[in-house]
Amino acid sequence: MKGFNYKDYDGLGLAELVRKKEVQPIELLEESIKRIDTLNPKINAVINTMYEKARVMADNEQSGPFAGVPTLLKNISQEVEGEPITAGSKAFLSYRAKIDSEYVRRLRKAGVVLVGQTNVPEFALVAYTEPVQYGPTRNPWNLKHTPGGSSGGSAAAVASGMVPFAGANDGGGSIRIPASYCGLFGLKPTRGRTPVGPNLGRSWQGASAEHVLTRTVRDSAAMLDQLHGHEKAGAFYTPKYKGSFLDASSTPIDGKLRIAFSVTSPIKTEVHPECRDAVLNSARILESMGHDVEEVDAPVDGLKLAKSYLTMYFGETAATLTSLESILGRKVTYRDVEPSTWLLGLLGKATSAEEFVLSIREWDIAALQMETFHETYDFYITPTTAFPPAMIGELQPTAPEQFLIRTVGRTGLGGLLKKAGIVDQIARKNLARTPFTQLANLTGQPAMSVPMHLTEDGLPIGVQVIAARGHENLLLQLAGELEQSEHWIDVRQNPLF
Repeated sequence: MKGFNYKDYDGLGLAELVRKKEVQPIELLEESIKRIDTLNPKINAVINTMYEKARVMADNEQSGPFAGVPTLLKNISQEVEGEPITAGSKAFLSYRAKIDSEYVRRLRKAGVVLVGQTNVPEFALVAYTEPVQYGPTRNPWNLKHTPGGSSGGSAAAVASGMVPFAGANDGGGSIRIPASYCGLFGLKPTRGRTPVGPNLGRSWQGASAEHVLTRTVRDSAAMLDQLHGHEKAGAFYTPKYKGSFLDASSTPIDGKLRIAFSVTSPIKTEVHPECRDAVLNSARILESMGHDVEEVDAPVDGLKLAKSYLTMYFGETAATLTSLESILGRKVTYRDVEPSTWLLGLLGKATSAEEFVLSIREWDIAALQMETFHETYDFYITPTTAFPPAMIGELQPTAPEQFLIRTVGRTGLGGLLKKAGIVDQIARKNLARTPFTQLANLTGQPAMSVPMHLTEDGLPIGVQVIAARGHENLLLQLAGELEQSEHWIDVRQNPLF
């Protein structure tokens, strides 16, 4: 196609060109490959390519709303038969997926061409993407900064124009945090809306959901139309939405909304002025659109929820390390994984079944409180993150912390660390930069990050919007309207796009 510029189009736009036979899928693929090969040495977003398989897919006629559109998968849980699925860890380097995940099956039905896999922190445990095995992924807006995590590789790939959208998942903010840091749209669906099987029935006890990171609202909506629906392995079931999420994204909101917002950290830690301003400015924009906007904190105990989230986090890490033994065929030691991962596993092994059950009960209490809250308010708005993107390496453990971790790793004193109050310290340090996103994971609500602010240093900051369970359509309606405003940050402004 003469004069065709791959970067000018979102996923649906590229699919339309294919449908009209104005461009061939193989041409789109080669443009994507060219951008990956050119940009990846700078940002390290892609850690495994599947070019030859992708060329075969592109040469075969595809069907579906995204027929012929290239995309990337997150290298954890989004399994492609025969391809590595390392979860960012050297421990899984020899492991190959035995079957396609249900998520990948549905992507294939949507017609996408799978080009490769993106970088993740080890076991997707932190909100920055700097695994020892693959090295750090860098933010296309400024290479000295993180794109966030754990879907940082996917976010950097989309924000640099390698692909129009990429696979992501979110167990504590892992779609919304990198969306915020990279100027993208990121939607975490309602619990049970998208598939996590067939190898699992629940991911992170239902806290984690699969979806995509996108440049445009309509791509996210159209992909949700393709992904949502019951799966046999699923432990949770969300009633099928009877309409079209894509249609919702272009349907104006009818009437006046009741909107609550807060700029106060739920764990009583600092919130950067730029992140506060992002919300306050968005509140004024929504008020100017005719909505009722009120400053109100969510009716939940943020500190209790943070501790309950970490109890699950520790337990899931311990379970992952135990499961690893069957793959390696031997006992797992602290040498097999990163020191921080080993420490989290020790804390999980020192957690009782009673503590674990009590922590999950806190999720249900909060879910009821938020459902009641949404009887009054249509949306709850907060900063997506409490701080702008950190510098690469800034969030790594300090030298004294590394010494402590190594010592604990060798001695296995997880129980003593719990008694010493180390869990509370980890809660505050790990969540201080990202205290807002976990709420929706624990209650099962849908939540999105919308790109509404640039810092004085030219880095994006997102605004989080949470709705009642099952109401992604309302979030997409609001996002669709905001996207048309002058306040929406265009990711194409970044230097590497």
